[in-house]
Amino acid sequence: MKWFEVALVVLTFATGITWLLDRLFFAKRRAQRAGLLEEKEPVLVDYARAFFPVLFVVLILRSFIAEPFRIPSSSMMPTLLIGDFILVNKFSYGIRLPITNKKVIALGEPQRGDVVVFRPPHHPDQDWIKRVIGLPGDVVAYRDNTVYVNGEPFAYGPAQPYEGVGRGREMSGAGLIDESMPGRTHQVLETERYGGFDPGDGEWRVPAGEYFVMGDNRDRSDDSRFWGTLPESQLRGKAFLVWMNLDSSAPGWVDWGRIGGSIP
Repeated sequence: MKWFEVALVVLTFATGITWLLDRLFFAKRRAQRAGLLEEKEPVLVDYARAFFPVLFVVLILRSFIAEPFRIPSSSMMPTLLIGDFILVNKFSYGIRLPITNKKVIALGEPQRGDVVVFRPPHHPDQDWIKRVIGLPGDVVAYRDNTVYVNGEPFAYGPAQPYEGVGRGREMSGAGLIDESMPGRTHQVLETERYGGFDPGDGEWRVPAGEYFVMGDNRDRSDDSRFWGTLPESQLRGKAFLVWMNLDSSAPGWVDWGRIGGSIP
């Protein structure tokens, strides 16, 4: 939602400048004209004074600390469900300026297995979420539902039947599988494939400064298998917490058990 970010920056700047100019110049002139009487503050200045501190705090928190996002698709099931609201750490991979996303302070780099929010090169106004599979310099391959990094396959557990709920019930019957990469284990989904389905098999070398990302719902994810590696400059932050779940298609609408859950 780049439009929201732009609107927040513009409103914060406009209210701050209005309030500052009034304090430096116009408030003194009003006081001189009024003498002993109190002259009423203009409505515009009154609103600017009231809203600027709130907008400024929201801008700082959202741009540099943590930003909320909503999961709109099934591409990261079973890790993230449709209707999950998550928090993204905005300083895990460096301090970036609002709107331009330009990094001004380097603090860290993505690690293999991190769940990251980014703006894909072919949809720069959208926020997407995937898991980092390949780091700069890696050779990543995907064949027969198996991920290989530098020639070494990830380890997989036996498939268990998955039971979806709400808007994700279409994934019921998919195989729920533990996928283990060095130092981290998470779950993925795999489905039956029919004629004409493109599984995204292939091999890719990850360029310097870029990452190979994939969705955990392997057969329902538009990721690096299809559009290439992700430039570091497009990263928005690291997803770390589910703070709300709201799905009107699920029983009770809210899955209270997901609230406060960390993102593996």
